Amino acid sequence: MKQIVLRTALALAFASLLQPVVAMDHSSHAAPVAKAANQVLSEGKVRRLDRGAGSVTITHGPIENLGMGAMTMTFSFKQGVVPASVKDGDQVRFRAEEKDSQYTVVRVVPAK
Repeated sequence: MKQIVLRTALALAFASLLQPVVAMDHSSHAAPVAKAANQVLSEGKVRRLDRGAGSVTITHGPIENLGMGAMTMTFSFKQGVVPASVKDGDQVRFRAEEKDSQYTVVRVVPAK
């Protein structure tokens, strides 16, 4: 009888330790695709596109996610971010982000 009581007490103690893990909030683990769909795009005009250097100069309106006003500035980008159809003078919608004090374009789509 004493053994049953001890085993039950041990099982209850162990279960109470696991409870916080089971009740964890996992809402911060959203899929990147869902996040990308909700991103606001800014509008601008491509002034200079240098695919070899991975840079694009855009005259743009406000960039909400960066708290930035309208201006002309140069952004870096990774290969494949700027569609092949985009060229100097094109109107575009884009997403820029700041990382390590560097402004980077992470998405570009031709404006309709």
